[in-house]
Amino acid sequence: MNLRNIHMEERMEYYNVNGLSIALFEEGQISGTKNYGLLEVKSDRKVSDDSIFSACSISKFLTGIIAIKLLDEGLLDLDESVNERLVTWKVPENKYTKNKKVTLRNLLSHQSGIKDPEGSFFEQNLDIGFPSMVELLEGKSHYCKVPIEVQFEPESEFHYSDAGYCIIQQLIEDVTKKQFNHVVKELIFKPLKMENSYLNTTMFEIGKKEFSCGHNKNGKLVEEKYPIYPYPAAAGLWTTALDLATLVLELMKALKGESKIGISKRLAKEMITSQIGKSWTGLGVFLDGSEKELEITSMGWGVGFQCMMVAYPHIEKGAVIMTNAELGVHQLKGIIGEIYKSLLL
Repeated sequence: MNLRNIHMEERMEYYNVNGLSIALFEEGQISGTKNYGLLEVKSDRKVSDDSIFSACSISKFLTGIIAIKLLDEGLLDLDESVNERLVTWKVPENKYTKNKKVTLRNLLSHQSGIKDPEGSFFEQNLDIGFPSMVELLEGKSHYCKVPIEVQFEPESEFHYSDAGYCIIQQLIEDVTKKQFNHVVKELIFKPLKMENSYLNTTMFEIGKKEFSCGHNKNGKLVEEKYPIYPYPAAAGLWTTALDLATLVLELMKALKGESKIGISKRLAKEMITSQIGKSWTGLGVFLDGSEKELEITSMGWGVGFQCMMVAYPHIEKGAVIMTNAELGVHQLKGIIGEIYKSLLL
């Protein structure tokens, strides 16, 4: 996989991208990294292998991994009603849940019948701070003013949902009796040596020099230089391209029965299998193609940042592309799309 056919600095200037970090992997291992530009416009802070970007919704891939790890430990079940194990909050029963209950499989594949309320799930307002997950799900926070409930029969429709991942976070906290970020640190970040990865990030941590600021499509700093999302399982991950590549490689190892953190081959395979008749969605990842050519992706797009993880698990190659620019167009239409296409050549 190479980037030789792209004049990166020129393309970055064209798209007003200040900083870019890429990790490439082949044959099941990191084959190279490429870093360009600055962590903050008009600064001298250069992007390096240790540069930390907001991964936005790629957090859902991480949540998928932690969910299958806890499935392997018997703490979760893919196909029972999540209300069986939820303690501090329950999915409200209504006419849509009469015949089918919401399961972890439904939530991970965005097929729970839950749709995010309009105008909800934006970045943290520093004056308001972090709500608890229960406040958020009950519609009692600034970030989501409507209680979360099932609006369609589970499995009848696909709706991409941050709320669904907030429920997964609450479920994980209820079964482990620990905060989500502590569970992830203990079971994933530490054993995989993902030392530059953070959840529940505080402004104190973010003040460290390795953190990137967010920029808008004109290349200017966004208002809150470091936009934080106060719902970690859906959008709270800050990480490096290298750390994220490490996580993808762990999934590939699990598919060969060689997981470092004890994920079974069976559940790793389930994660990248089409769910409930929707060919494009796995558990915490999106799918395209089939068999040897299977492509898995996870994309992040939030205030000031855009990024993408793409992998071909059966041929053991792929890339993580992270930018500190919100381009205002879908990843595949901007610089990330150009890099992605060059990798396929």
